[in-house]
Amino acid sequence: MTNERLRHRPDFLAPRHSSPASGDHLLFLAEALRTFHDTGALAPSGPELVNALAVPVTSRPNRPISVLEVGAGTGVVTRRLAQVLRPGDRLHVVEANPRFAERLREDPVLAARHPGIGLQLSACRVEELPQDDGRQYDVIVSGLPFTNFEPAQVRDILDRYLRLLAPGGELTYFGYLGTTTARILTAGPRRGARHRAVVRVLRQFEAAYGLGERTVWRNVPPARAYLLRAPGGRETWAPAGNATAEPPDAAGEATDRPTGGPAGESTNGAAPATR
Repeated sequence: MTNERLRHRPDFLAPRHSSPASGDHLLFLAEALRTFHDTGALAPSGPELVNALAVPVTSRPNRPISVLEVGAGTGVVTRRLAQVLRPGDRLHVVEANPRFAERLREDPVLAARHPGIGLQLSACRVEELPQDDGRQYDVIVSGLPFTNFEPAQVRDILDRYLRLLAPGGELTYFGYLGTTTARILTAGPRRGARHRAVVRVLRQFEAAYGLGERTVWRNVPPARAYLLRAPGGRETWAPAGNATAEPPDAAGEATDRPTGGPAGESTNGAAPATR
């Protein structure tokens, strides 16, 4: 496992709203064609999906927080997180693909982050992270293509996420719409059955821990972001001063959080787009 602190380089100026360079798209497509099982998409996430995944960071407690991003790809979500985090916050990025990890090491937006934001990159799978170091996170953002995996592996990863979250911490992940039918038609009944079994695991966790969901139609293909919360204590989270969230409602929750809606067909990684 490669585990390193990413250096801050102040000679770069980070744009206020970054978008993936054409090189990111080409790299992503190349890796998707080479290893679609682990990449799960053909292009990086669109900006609206990125913002939906970053909601727990843009609506946050008024103290330094620790964030874990798993499956960062070429870094479209990572760049957004680095822009909205505050001095004193920590961002731990886990990316198993060595080509994606190398791109993250060279990313100028990440290098231009505020020097008070700690950034660590682990070039490994989330299952390989140490379990005995006592580290916990306030927020986990997952870009893993769950429906490319076996149901037992998905359950293990979600259980690990819950153990890694601090009490009351939040998890976001996304899935594409309408991919169960597409999987059955293109991959046959056996893979279709595995796909449905993974969706059942996801729905069980959403029923137990879910806070809401948001459909992002302006993504290719349309996707749905999910927000879950770990059991335990809960501080009042409010919008970050430099973020796009709306003011909190009367219950202290930001109204820019995903809202509930029909579950529909939504999976992570069975159709081309996003990460």
